Amino acid sequence: MLQEGTKAPAFKLPDQDGKVHTLDEYRGKKIILYFYPRDNTSGCTKQACGFGELYPQIREKGAVVLGVSKDTVASHKRFEEKYGLPFTLLSDTELTVIKAYDVWQEKKNYGKVSMGVVRTTYLIDEEGMIVKAFDKVKAADNPQQMLDELVLH
Repeated sequence: MLQEGTKAPAFKLPDQDGKVHTLDEYRGKKIILYFYPRDNTSGCTKQACGFGELYPQIREKGAVVLGVSKDTVASHKRFEEKYGLPFTLLSDTELTVIKAYDVWQEKKNYGKVSMGVVRTTYLIDEEGMIVKAFDKVKAADNPQQMLDELVLH
């Protein structure tokens, strides 16, 4: 996991509509950048829907939400439409940004070891600096946790 107080790595990724987004285009806004394992899984759906419900309050605080996984653009589109998600989902099929943000790690599931995305959320300030970093995030609690952090920053 990247440390608080470090510069957020630049990125250039397509969203659920195929439009490319970069970190620089969000300069001047706070960013909740969250990494999750997979579209349409139980925890990931709870987390995404939670961010969707709180999105109006998050926007009021001058922030945007960007969700990142290794799923395809098409998968993200289906996920967005199924749950009516009002924020941007970024596709990182090459794992470039996932690795740059140090969230591609060894995971253990039922005794089996594999590599995967560790659920992690970063709060990035208007200047592109990481001001909060949370790993081993609880999917259902993370959206409220991040809204609370916006109030503090």
